[in-house]
Amino acid sequence: MEQKSFFRLIFLIVTACFIISFTSTNFSHSPSSTTLLLDCTTTDSSSSPLCASRNFLFNKKPRPIPKTDPKPTKPKTHDHVSDTPNHPLDPLTITELNKVRSILSSHALFASRAPHALHSVVLEEPDKDLVKKWEKGNTLPPRKASVIALVGLDTHVLTVDITSGRVELEDSPVRVSGYPMMTLEEMNQVTLAPFSNDDFNRTIISRGVNITEVNCFPLSSGWYGKKEENIRVIKSQCYSNQGTVNFYMRPIEGLTILIDLDTKQVIEIVDTGPAIPIPGSTNTDYRFENLATKPDKTRPLNPISLEQPRGPSFVIEDNYLVKWANWEFHLKPDPRAGVILSQVRVHDPDTRETRDVMYKGFVSELFVPYMDPSDAWYFKTYMDAGEYGFGLQAMPLVPLNDCPRNAVYMDGVFAAADGTPFVRDNMICVFESYAGDIGWRHSESPITGLPIREVRPKVTLVVRMAASVGNYDYIIDYEFQTDGLIKAKVGLSGILMVKGTTYQNKNQVKKDKNGNEEELHGILLSENVIGVIHDHYVTFYLDLDVDGPENSFVKVNLKRQETEPGESPRKSYMKTVRNVAKTEKDGQIKLSLYDPSEFHIINSNKTTRVGNPTGYKVVPRATAASLLDHDDPPQKRGAFTNNQIWVTPYNKSEQWAGGLLTYQSHGDDTLAVWSDRDRDIENKDIVVWYTLGFHHVPCQEDFPIMPTVSSSFDLKPTNFFERNPILRASPNFEHDLPRCGAEFVSA
Repeated sequence: MEQKSFFRLIFLIVTACFIISFTSTNFSHSPSSTTLLLDCTTTDSSSSPLCASRNFLFNKKPRPIPKTDPKPTKPKTHDHVSDTPNHPLDPLTITELNKVRSILSSHALFASRAPHALHSVVLEEPDKDLVKKWEKGNTLPPRKASVIALVGLDTHVLTVDITSGRVELEDSPVRVSGYPMMTLEEMNQVTLAPFSNDDFNRTIISRGVNITEVNCFPLSSGWYGKKEENIRVIKSQCYSNQGTVNFYMRPIEGLTILIDLDTKQVIEIVDTGPAIPIPGSTNTDYRFENLATKPDKTRPLNPISLEQPRGPSFVIEDNYLVKWANWEFHLKPDPRAGVILSQVRVHDPDTRETRDVMYKGFVSELFVPYMDPSDAWYFKTYMDAGEYGFGLQAMPLVPLNDCPRNAVYMDGVFAAADGTPFVRDNMICVFESYAGDIGWRHSESPITGLPIREVRPKVTLVVRMAASVGNYDYIIDYEFQTDGLIKAKVGLSGILMVKGTTYQNKNQVKKDKNGNEEELHGILLSENVIGVIHDHYVTFYLDLDVDGPENSFVKVNLKRQETEPGESPRKSYMKTVRNVAKTEKDGQIKLSLYDPSEFHIINSNKTTRVGNPTGYKVVPRATAASLLDHDDPPQKRGAFTNNQIWVTPYNKSEQWAGGLLTYQSHGDDTLAVWSDRDRDIENKDIVVWYTLGFHHVPCQEDFPIMPTVSSSFDLKPTNFFERNPILRASPNFEHDLPRCGAEFVSA
């Protein structure tokens, strides 16, 4: 017995020494420090599997992180081969795309020897009335495909009835300027085209660059006159990838290759920059495995994860119908728009009705003009949706980084240039978000004698996609809130498009006799690197149907009103003046701080209990307006950015702000052209267009890769509900969640 006690005593001493040693090593960093420990017990004292996650562990000494994650979390894959449509707006399935390809292969239009390609194959959506009348369980309207094909230099728009195999030529050939968006195959081929040209290869070698360490990138050329008509052209510029994956930071400045987009032959080579050095590769890498090994005294952040003990609150029925809290909507990947939201409806807790808010919403166009008029830069005025395909450029989202652990992913199924289906994995994610925000609250002051502290947390649903259009990355979020608000948010990240320069320091920049610096058209970011000033405009198509299709647009002006003499001790106050837009020109809005207004979309045929028309309003946030001359060729094509808000009558053919055919268009088929018809919009089925703008003056913090900058706008209910729609929302209680709190222990 005494021997057992002795060994037990030795064991306890050794254990105590080990604990003291471990605590000293891992949790002590200064004599007076405070250490954060976690209490991971549930309220019923049982262990929680959530708290067992490494996401909840905190160590003062950060755990070593591998250079690469050997087994990254991968969402479950979906077998698209067996997909069948369940809703009139469901995208074309693999089976349907294959059938369209088969039908077109025998069509007379493609039997000639002229080169041809399918630039867009998407669902031909049924008429709006048919979709709105359809109910689950009913037979689907006939499934049709809308096809944009290029045969030679002629663009043809076709409708293919998938059931009957009948093909209709809607407008053959299309009689507006421009060409369809490029195919992925074309973009890939253009990157290789310069290397088949001997003059190009000699130019590269003369620069002292190894031809095997060159990346060339396809750049849409815009339209600047008749010399670019009757031929599809594209420009290419090149970069050195020696010593870095971030080749964008090593431009071979001034070298521009003009290429025939159909033959892939080099037409012209212009080199205005042989004297400009190629920037070095130092400090350009942004990959974690190459940066994590460098010592940094910055306090590491511990992973944060939203955990849902009872699972997510949303469901996605039949692959594309999202239902969450009081919201439901159809969600569809699209090769041009990226994400399309349709039949967005919200449940009214008082009337118990599910009410219409928006029939369809998506990104219609992105316009990105650079502000350098030199030979190598003037043409850089991109239309990222109409030229490159915003959805085609959507990259697979990275779990736990692009989207949180509780996200559900959706793939895009698209057609290649020959009609063959392909899948873009994890293109969209849907998740619930809680950032500790407050839905509503009120606490009473002690002087009232009422011990009231009522608070409700704000949990939202987010639909997200990210498109990498070359160097730039765009993050698009649609956020749904339980109070009926929809937030559309745009984030900009990725890598700047930079210009090479002879300057290594700002003190080298030349000045004239008046001390004015030479115009760099940007900011010196690093040695031999200029970040060129540019803009980003993202135009949203919003077919709002507030309580039905017959809506009106109301500009509610906020005006100063002077008081009459002797009327009041006050001299002025603010009042509202409501102006209902009669025609399209009344709905063309330029935002101004000195003309404060609200912008309501109302249904005058439906009123609240006290008589207000039900409505939603567009709430702008930080934005930007174009400063380009309206007669500047790129601004003619991007005239849809001349106003921040436009209102047009619904027209199924008017969806793309830059025109159906954007590539090398002249600007003759844009939102601005349609709106100038000045059609009636009062008490009609109307579409609201909102442009979110960014002026981007680069800074050194944008080098070598940009922290995300973002802005947004809201669609907010205005007299839509009888009262606060989340009045009945329940607060959180301790017993609702695992207890993974923190306690502080002095070291």
